[in-house]
Parts: sequence; C-alpha cells; structure tokens
Amino acid sequence: MHSAQESASRPPARKSFRATQFEAREGAILDVTNQLLAVRGYELMSMDDIAAEVGIAKGSLYKHFASKDALAVAVMLRLLRRTSEALDALPDALPAVAQLRALLEWVLRERLAGGVPHLPSTSAAVREALTRSRDYVDLLIAVSERIGTLIHRAQADGAIDSHYREEFLLYHFYARSCDPTLDFLRESGALSEEDIVEQMTSATFEGLAP
Repeated sequence: MHSAQESASRPPARKSFRATQFEAREGAILDVTNQLLAVRGYELMSMDDIAAEVGIAKGSLYKHFASKDALAVAVMLRLLRRTSEALDALPDALPAVAQLRALLEWVLRERLAGGVPHLPSTSAAVREALTRSRDYVDLLIAVSERIGTLIHRAQADGAIDSHYREEFLLYHFYARSCDPTLDFLRESGALSEEDIVEQMTSATFEGLAP
C-alpha cells in the first residue's frame, strides 16, 4: 500500500488528449453562444446556428448540451463563476466602495468584449431554466451575498448613503451591469469604450450632480 504522503507527493494525473479536446470544444461552443445571443437573442438563436458557427455537426453539439435551455444555463453559470473569480481578485486593502466600483468596471468591460449575455432579463424561458438549476441558484446566492457584504461595508464606511436599502442597491448594481445605455453608446460611436466604462461607473457611484 502507498502512504498518504506518497499519494500527496504524486503529480496530478494528466488529462487525455480527448478530454482536453472536449473541454476546448465546449469553451468554443459557449463563446459562440455568447456572440449569437448578442446578435440574435435567445429566441431567434438555434442549435443549428451554434453548430454551424463552431464548425461541428449538431449531433456533436448535443454531446455537450442536451438542449438550448441547458446551453443557456451553462453560459450563465460560466459568467457567475467568472464574476466570483473577479471578486476573488479584488485587493482586500481596497475600501468596499472601491471594490464595488472595480467590479462594475470589470463587468462593463466584459460586456463590451461580448462576454456578458442578458439572458435572464430578456427571456422567460431562460429564467425558468435557471431557476431549475440548483448549481446556478446556489452560485447566484453566493455571489449576491458577497456583493451585498461589500454594499453593507460601503454604507458603514459612509461611502454610500445609508438611506438606500441594501436590497435596492444590490438590484441597482445588477441593473447597471446590464444597462442598455452601454449598447446605445457603443453603436453610436460617440464615446470610446474606456469613456463608456468611466462615464457609466461615475454616474453609478457619484451621480449626475456637479
């Protein structure tokens, strides 16, 4: 028998080429889905469209995702995991309001790069699929609690008016992350992407008063 120390010292087993290829294809599917959602929306996007854009047979697509609903859940789960990682990367030394601001800037830049679909706000079918996903609901609650903690700390620091309820501020933050203002400004070409991020973030945290 091998001792626990010997087992712990062994390098992790390497993934097979087939497993690596499978994961890479799944990532490509999710990337393409994000792009198509931005152009066509959930209702008009089809599994045929996704398979064609990825360059695989539809049968191969179904080996990864059993339905369009399952694919939508996977897209949103990936977004929540990336949001959780973005929260992890925020320096603890930053004041809570600065962390909230940095997180919103990250989300807006992700949107400009096509990485943030607006599925829950645009499709009742997606909302139903997401509420049936325990993984999604659990992760959404965890991320919301972390953002809520930052909001509470920012209010305690006096950086956010304590007149506002935490529930309102949490939903306000989520609303700013999917604000269509960003899309209008990008399409008009009136502002650079950095200007869009700066203006929207400043309006959120500093308001419009001079």
